[in-house]
Amino acid sequence: MEPTPTPTPTPTPTLQLTIDCADPRRMVDFWTQALGYVPEPPPEGHTTWRDYWSATGVPEEELPDGAGETPESIVDPAGRGPRVWFQQVPEPKTAKNRVHLDLKVGGGRDVPLATRTVRVTVAVDRLTAAGATVIRVMDEPGADYYGVVLQDPEGNEFCVA
Repeated sequence: MEPTPTPTPTPTPTLQLTIDCADPRRMVDFWTQALGYVPEPPPEGHTTWRDYWSATGVPEEELPDGAGETPESIVDPAGRGPRVWFQQVPEPKTAKNRVHLDLKVGGGRDVPLATRTVRVTVAVDRLTAAGATVIRVMDEPGADYYGVVLQDPEGNEFCVA
């Protein structure tokens, strides 16, 4: 009888958020401002991500024109949040997101509603100046909640609360 092989431990998964888009450069510009992230530099020894992908064997025909020539991903400079990759795709967004981001800037329910409202409004003003569009304001009378639903420059919904 053959011994049962010892399973190789599975590494703990890491989270990368991938957002399909038409223009990664535009999305990198917007979301670095929205999240306080920075464009992810290519790995050491490579001048661009395209150089890196080519060096690792990604076939040229799998890389759209211009892919990897400028950063297409952003990272949290503090290393706490997930990497965000803006994957260039040929088709446009056609339906409502099933997953969206919530940018929590208000401070939570321990903070007075008036203070949260000001914080959200300041963030929304900054994001609309960067290219976001307000879809709706969530401020039901009598509710202890204030939030705003927006779209990024390519129409992806997200909330600021």
